[in-house]
Parts: sequence; structure tokens; C-alpha cells
Amino acid sequence: MPKMSIQDIDVTGKKILLRVDFNVPLTGGEVQDDTRIRAALLTIRYLLERGASLILVSHLGRPKGQVKPGLRLDPVARRLAELLGRPVRKLDAVVGPGVEAAISELTPGDIILLENVRFEKGEEKNDPELARLLAKQADIFVNDAFGTAHRAHASTAGVAGYIPAYAGLLMNKEIEVLSRCLENPGRPLLVILGGAKVSDKINVVRRFLALADTLLIGGGMANTFLAAQGYAMGDSFYEQDRVDEAARLLEESRQSGCQVMLPEDLAVTLELKENSPFDIVAPDAIREGWKAVDIGPETARRFSAAVAQAGMVIWNGPLGVFETPPFHRGTEAVARAIAASSAYSVVGGGDVVAALEQLGLAKEISFISTGGGATLEFWEGKELPGIAALKDKESQ
Repeated sequence: MPKMSIQDIDVTGKKILLRVDFNVPLTGGEVQDDTRIRAALLTIRYLLERGASLILVSHLGRPKGQVKPGLRLDPVARRLAELLGRPVRKLDAVVGPGVEAAISELTPGDIILLENVRFEKGEEKNDPELARLLAKQADIFVNDAFGTAHRAHASTAGVAGYIPAYAGLLMNKEIEVLSRCLENPGRPLLVILGGAKVSDKINVVRRFLALADTLLIGGGMANTFLAAQGYAMGDSFYEQDRVDEAARLLEESRQSGCQVMLPEDLAVTLELKENSPFDIVAPDAIREGWKAVDIGPETARRFSAAVAQAGMVIWNGPLGVFETPPFHRGTEAVARAIAASSAYSVVGGGDVVAALEQLGLAKEISFISTGGGATLEFWEGKELPGIAALKDKESQ
């Protein structure tokens, strides 16, 4: 169901608790990759330009309810201030008298960034008291952190029990595009799934078998499907306990009419390290001791040809061990095919996004989702707590 967004309400003079996803990599006390910070700028600027004051809340890393100095948000505040060209006041706490005093002094256009919300033990437990304290002095809650929408935490779902909750512009766009993938996709619909494990994506595979015209499978998860077809996989990584499930999915594909394409050739190596010797073999020619670590050139050609015929392409998960050259070639070939295609393209998952950034192709993708697990769970059809907590458009 569509959700109400900040574009549906008057935010002038309001104090807004804005959940953002500033879970960014830090190196030497500085932000290494500011992609997620930049993704939040549209919503932040929209609210500031309309006279709101902002209380930003985010997590960083996994401190598990303990204060970890290396996971403080000071570097994030500095980078955000640089990008906005205005001051961002960083507080050293999430809740408490000092935070309340700072919020009470906010005027339109002011920005406060609270400390890492996962320093609080109650955050991941969705503690009602923490949620109440977060919401206490704000007029409105806005969730713009799609990457955490599958978590029922105090700052993603709990606060919506105390103040009105709306979608930010990024959250709204995620819901719109990912819903389109399921409800009104372009045709032919081509879905590409990679990554290591079938177990992470069984329900996504099943969902797209019912929706897609063609499903391409690569990466480590392809090894499990090849094993399900009876191939001996040598020392390749695959999930032995998921082989039967993979076989069932292949049978379901025959019933659904979705064409499933698996690798016809594979890059194999004895040792997974940069520039190690490798060979290109068919699935029935993997020798003992060898590991399948990328799709081969013929498979890359076939996958790229399928991309060229698609009206919409959805991609999650690399097709080989991209971070270890030369086993990046399959992922690169398909990425370049998508960039050159006229199809509407949707990419989700940090590993593929990192590959696209590295190749300089990210700007050629129609939409890059900021979610990892959240994107997969959305496509599975699960209810995401961070979205469910937002006001429905039809209820107004």
C-alpha cells in the first residue's frame, strides 16, 4: 500500500526526527565512502528549505549496545556539513537531558545529529522507552533509511507509536521502484541473481520464477544449482544442504515457464588469490581440487545477449569473486551489457553496487537500491517493519 511522504504534509516550523542510514565505512577517522550520506541529501534539503529543523538519528556498525569510540558519528557529521555547506551539530548522546536541551533550542534550518543509536541497548530490542524518549520532543518522524526498514528497532519502527510517521523522499522512491518490479515490471523481465548462497535467496528465486521471463543465475549460488543437475563440482563452494531445494526450484521453473539460465562454462582455479592460474571449463569438466569462481566467457556472452533483449533488468549479487582479479570478468561483462542496454535497470546489494562504482558504471543504472537485506525481503513479499509503521495514503 502506498505510504504518505513528506510531500503530503506541511513541515514548516516542525521539529523532525529523521532516521537516516549513515552506516558508512570509516578509515583513519574519516568517511571512506559517502554514498549513503549523499543519498539522504535530497530529503534533508527538502525539509530544510521548507523551514523544518532536523534531529538526525543513525546507526554505524554493530556496537551491540556498547559505546565504541571508533563507531562514533563525528566523522559523519563533518562530512554531512561539508556536503550541505552548513553547520551540523553532533551530540555525544542519543537521549537524555543534554539532548533534550539541545533539541529545545532548535530553530528552523538547524540540524542536530545524535550519537550512534546502536550504542543504546534498547535500539535493537525495539525498547518502547527508548522509542518514547527519541520521539519526545519531535513533532514528526520521517524514515528515510530503507536499508534498515527490515529491522523492527526503536528508531525505525518503535518511534512511530508516539508521533506521526512519514516516508522520506529516498524511502518513497525505494518503495515505488521496488513495488514496480513486482507489480508492473517492464517486459521481457530479466532477473540476474548471484552471490554465494542459495539459502539467502530461495524465496526471492521462487518469487521471480512466478514473475520473470528469464532468470540468470551466477556466482557461488549457481554452483549449488549445477550440483542439483548432477555435476561434480570439485572443490567449488556450494551448499550441499540446499541441493534438493535447488532441484525443486528448477522443476518449478519448468512449470512456471520462466527460462532459467545457468553457466555453460566456468572459470576455475586451484587457489583463490589475485592473478592465480585458471582455466575455462564446462560444468562437467571440473577436476578434483579445482574451484569454480566465475562464469566463463561463453556464459557472459549469453547473459549479455539476454540483457540486450530485456525491457527491464533486476540484478542482485555478483557473478564471480569480483574482488579477486581475474575473476571479476563475468560480473564486469554483464555490468557493461546492462549499462549499454535501453532496459530499465534496478540493482540491489552492496557487492554489485561496489562493482558498478569501481567500473564507473553506476550512473548508467536506472535505479540503485540502498538496501541489502531490506531489498531482498521486499522482493520476497515480506512486510518490512520500518515501512509498515508509516502512515498509509489510503487511511487519510
